Amino acid sequence: MSFRIDVIPNQYGTRAVLLRQTWCEGRRVRHRTVGNLSNLDPAVVDGFRAVLKGGLVLDDPAQAFTIHRSLPHGHVAAVLGTMQRLGFRRLLGRRKERHRELALAAVAARIIHPASKLATARALDPETASTSLGAMLRLGPVTGNEMLAMLDWLLARQPWIERSLARRHLQDGRTLILYDVSSSYLEGRCCPLAAFGHNRDGKKGRQQITYGLLCAADGCPVAVEVFAGNTSDPATLASQVDKVRKRFGIDRVAVVGDRGMLTTARIRADLEPAGLDWISALQTRDLRKLLRSPDPDADAPTPLKPEALAPDAVAEITGPDFPGERLMVCLNPRLREERRRKREDLLQATERTLAAIAAAAARRRPGPANRDRTIKALGRDANRRKVEKHFDITVHDAGIDWRRNPDRIRAEARLDGINVVRTSLDPAAMGAQAAVEAYKSLAGVERAFLTMKTSRLRVRPVHVYSEDHVRAHVFLCMLAFHVEWHLRRDLAPILFEDDDREAARAQRSSPVEPAEVSDSAKGKADTRRTPDGLPVHSFPTLLADLGTLTLNHASLPGRPDSRFLLASEPTGLQARAFELLDIDPNQDAYISVTP
Repeated sequence: MSFRIDVIPNQYGTRAVLLRQTWCEGRRVRHRTVGNLSNLDPAVVDGFRAVLKGGLVLDDPAQAFTIHRSLPHGHVAAVLGTMQRLGFRRLLGRRKERHRELALAAVAARIIHPASKLATARALDPETASTSLGAMLRLGPVTGNEMLAMLDWLLARQPWIERSLARRHLQDGRTLILYDVSSSYLEGRCCPLAAFGHNRDGKKGRQQITYGLLCAADGCPVAVEVFAGNTSDPATLASQVDKVRKRFGIDRVAVVGDRGMLTTARIRADLEPAGLDWISALQTRDLRKLLRSPDPDADAPTPLKPEALAPDAVAEITGPDFPGERLMVCLNPRLREERRRKREDLLQATERTLAAIAAAAARRRPGPANRDRTIKALGRDANRRKVEKHFDITVHDAGIDWRRNPDRIRAEARLDGINVVRTSLDPAAMGAQAAVEAYKSLAGVERAFLTMKTSRLRVRPVHVYSEDHVRAHVFLCMLAFHVEWHLRRDLAPILFEDDDREAARAQRSSPVEPAEVSDSAKGKADTRRTPDGLPVHSFPTLLADLGTLTLNHASLPGRPDSRFLLASEPTGLQARAFELLDIDPNQDAYISVTP
C-alpha cells in the first residue's frame, strides 16, 4: 500500500490535485481518493509530495540543513577555472605529485591574497583556511617547510616551464619579444643576490635585486631571470639572447627594448653577433647627432630637421652615425607643449633658488670666505632641478650674478616632443608605423612590473633569504601575473580596462599617441556602469566581490556525518564574470579542478 499525489484534468477545464491511496488485490491495482488538495497552495502540495518521498517536515526553514563552515570561494573558482582552461597543471609538471599541487595553490594564492610562504601555508591548511583554495585542490594539512621545498622544486622546473610558455606564445613566424628590467629592494637578512643600490646623493641605500622580464608581443609574460642587484640594465641582455636562442630554440627574433636597455653598445656586442633583429629608440645624446651635418665643409643638410616635421606623423630617415638602421621620427605636439611648460616651471624655480643664494651672500661680508660659501651653496642647491646648464652664473666675493642662456634653451627645445624609433628590420618585414607600435607595446611590460611590484602580486617584501628561494619567489610572481594577464583579458568588459583595442586604434586620430582608449572604455569610465547596467570594477575589487560567493560545508539534520558542499547563489555581476570566464562555480569539474 502506498500514497501519492495525482494531478487529473476534469470536465471543467481545470485540474484536480488528489491525494490517493494505491494497493493490490490479487492481480488488480486498486485506487482510492483520500483527499482533494486542489484548493491548497502549490508550495504546500510540494511539501506533501516531498514527505511522501521520505522527506522531513521542519518547523523552521533554518533547520533544513546545518552550515558547519563558510569559506570565500568565488575568486578561487575564477582563478582555478582559468588555470584549468590554460592547462596550468600540466604546464607545471606532467607527473602527479605533492609539489605540483602546492605550486598550483601558491600561484593561485599569489593572485587572491599575496603573503609569505608561511602565511600561505596557513591559508591552505584545513584547520586555518581563509579561502576554499586548499579544499578545492584537496591538499590536506600544509606546512611552511613544504612551501619552501615547493620553491626548490619549482626553480628546478623553471627552464621546462618557460620553454612550454615560449612554445605557446612565441611561435608565429618572426617573433617580437618585449624585454625590460626592473629592481626591488630587500629588507631583513642579507641574500647573496642582493647588492647595495645607490640613492640620488651617491650613498649606498637598501639591498636590491634586479630582474629581467621577457614578454610576448601582446604583453603576456613568458620568462623571468633574477640578477644581482649591482647588475646594470644593459648587462642583463646577453643572458636573455642566449635564453631565446638556445633554450627556446627560436632563430627569427626581434627584441623590443627601451632606449636605456638596447644601447648602441649592447646592439653591437650582443644582438648583431647573435643575428637577432631589434627595435629600440635613440637616447637624447644620439638624437643630437642627427642635428649635425655629415659634411660641414660641403654644407650638407642635417639628417633631422625638427622644423620640417608634421605633427602626429611618422617620418622615416637615415643617419650616417647609424649605418644599416631605419629611423622613424615621431613628433607629438602635445608632448612638445608639456615639456616646454615644465622647462619654464623648472627655470623659474631655479631662479628663485639662485635669488635665495644671492640674498644670503649679500647679507655676509664680501671676501674669499663669502665666495667659498656661495660656491658650496650653488653646488648643493642650484642643479636640483637639472636645469643649471641653462644659466650663465658668475660668482664673486660679494655674491653671484646670473642670466638665462637663450641659445642652450633653444637648442634643447628643438627636440621637444620628438622621439626616434630605431630598428634593424627591413621595410618588407615591418613598416614604419608597425615599428612605432611595437616600441609602444613596451607599456605592457611596464604594466607587468607595476602589477608584480605593487599591492597586487607583491614581489616584495621577500620573506625568503637564500639565493635559490629568491629566484623561485620571483618566478612564482611571474607565473601569477601570467594567469592574471589572461583573467584581465577575459574580464575586460566589466573592468575599467579597454575591451575593444582594435576599435580604439581605428578611431585614433594620431599614430603617435601614447595610449589608445575606445569609446566603450570612455563610457565605462564616465558612467561607472557597463552597457548592460552592471557596476564596473578594478581587478582587485572584482576579486573581492567574487570572494563574497561562499562555499558552505553543510549537512542534513540528524545526519551530521554526511556533509556536502553547497555554493551560494551568484549575484548578477558574479554570474556575468563566470560567464566571461566560461566557468560554472557549482560544477565539481570546475570547483575541485580534479587531475
